Amino acid sequence: MIILGFESSCDDTGVAIFCSDRGVIVNLINNQSIIHKDYGGVVPELASRDHVNKISLLTKQAFEKSGLSFCDIDAIAYTIGPGLSGSLLIGSSFAQTAAWSMNIPAIPIHHLEGHLLSPLISNEKLEFPFISLLVSGGHTQLMTVNKIGDYDVIGETLDDAAGEAFDKTARLMGLDYCNGAEIAKLAVNGDPNVFQIPRPMFNSASLDFSFSGLKTAAMIKIKELQSREIFNHISRANIAASIQKSIVDILIHKSYLAVKRTGIKTIVVAGGVSANNLLRASMLESLKSLSCKVYFPPLDLSTDNAAMIAFAAYLRIKYNLINIDSLKYNLSVKPRWNLKDVNNIYI
Repeated sequence: MIILGFESSCDDTGVAIFCSDRGVIVNLINNQSIIHKDYGGVVPELASRDHVNKISLLTKQAFEKSGLSFCDIDAIAYTIGPGLSGSLLIGSSFAQTAAWSMNIPAIPIHHLEGHLLSPLISNEKLEFPFISLLVSGGHTQLMTVNKIGDYDVIGETLDDAAGEAFDKTARLMGLDYCNGAEIAKLAVNGDPNVFQIPRPMFNSASLDFSFSGLKTAAMIKIKELQSREIFNHISRANIAASIQKSIVDILIHKSYLAVKRTGIKTIVVAGGVSANNLLRASMLESLKSLSCKVYFPPLDLSTDNAAMIAFAAYLRIKYNLINIDSLKYNLSVKPRWNLKDVNNIYI
């Protein structure tokens, strides 16, 4: 089976082709960072317009690179939510129009389900059940994944997501467009012990997260250094290292507690923040004492992409969790969509 996938939940336009026999054939992503850079965050209207401009071109490029044509496609998958309404509508309408024109199924996929299942693309030995740490710019959740479509949230952020904390502190430091990856780059040359950045809820028995206090403490420290005119390259690197270390420590500690509490010895780390090198290395080292297996998606599948959407659709078909013959075209989207209700849309 060959599935054409579309992802447009925020500011990344993604088009991919997945084959059940060959895996990911092509995975194209257009990022809008240059467009939103001067605004310090994603502007929904500008994001929607750029999706309109790029989605058709990326689709054409995907077929050119793969050597396939629309006639080879068995189904189309697209992100229906959660995300920005306008952005979702572009992907939804384009995907379903293409499916309708070819009389093939259009399969709506939950964005977070795409993320949490993405490590399965490259890790065939990964077995259920497992714990998923889903950590991105908009979400930070711990859940037990019992099987495809059966997810129980056991911990989530009470305020900001971890990726949001990375992005907003990067902005406070004057780094490139709300990009937490810039924190990681700067932190390479920093000492995480110079500044004390708090770790909210670290000592709590709860599996929930909180990052707003961390972000506020970082802001106060940055402003203090700036007022004293000592916010130079060294202090910037040190505070970047401190911020990164605090966020990673929280994520690892809560994951450790989740493994201990559930007894599940397999954990999957997915979402954009899963690309962080310190998180990857520290997670592997910290959970070694529990004999826990840790899986990450490949770096190119960590951020928003359409390959994970096409793959999630394939798994739903494979495990008979969706009747593709009963699907109806529906241009509505779900900007707010709790993962626990993921199966309701297919009923």
